[in-house]
Amino acid sequence: MKIGSQAHRSTAISTSNESVIVVRGHNLTDELIGRISFTDHFWLLLTGDLPSAAQRTILDATLVAIAEHGLVPSVQASRMTLAASPEALQGAVAAGILGCGSVVLGSSETAGRFLAEIAQRAAGSDIESAAAAVIREYKAARRAIPGYGHPLHKDYDPRALRLFEIAAATLEHTRHVDIARAVARLLPELLGKPLAINVSGAIPAVLLDAGYPIGALKGVPLLARTAGLIAHLLEEQLRPIGFVMSHAAAAAIGYDGERPEGFEESHD
Repeated sequence: MKIGSQAHRSTAISTSNESVIVVRGHNLTDELIGRISFTDHFWLLLTGDLPSAAQRTILDATLVAIAEHGLVPSVQASRMTLAASPEALQGAVAAGILGCGSVVLGSSETAGRFLAEIAQRAAGSDIESAAAAVIREYKAARRAIPGYGHPLHKDYDPRALRLFEIAAATLEHTRHVDIARAVARLLPELLGKPLAINVSGAIPAVLLDAGYPIGALKGVPLLARTAGLIAHLLEEQLRPIGFVMSHAAAAAIGYDGERPEGFEESHD
């Protein structure tokens, strides 16, 4: 987007006066608080409409699926930040969120655009042919296939399988899920190795099939993982391990640079 003159001078999300707060056309206190779930509210904020039962189920499932997965880098960064700055919970949450990138957690948007590209091309051909063409282009450009492969879940990511089960039971059409499965079938032949669909590939597949906006795909793991980070930060206050992790990192990483004459490294 170019910086400069912009046509819009308004927002359609919220306004208020001295007695009423309006959110997407609804009276916040009379129509929303105590009447809808946070999942409903998130969908409403994004789209301007309350979700259908199927849309609510899918969005809720994806948020639960990605909220927590142990001491991943974003969690470690968050807990060590709180250990160093215990008064700044918001800073520790921010540190964890900033660690959500293209390798860990943040690949849902990239995977969603990958699946959407195949879906667009498949409009004029079959899914398998469109998927194979896009995979070959990614391979030629030395681009990783987003949403596939996991360091722990080699054969299959149980979260991905469960999300696909929920989609099959909930949604009338699962075109992006079908595309995701087709890609997984083609990868051994086209890349020379199998790569299982991971949760960051399953999340955009089921969300796009539910009608979720593609431009907000990255927001789902960010929103969900914020909940997980807050849980870790509460535990860090009660059962601190931030400096334990810091010490473990220092112990695990050796020094191979220049040394002053007579210098002996401490092993404490």
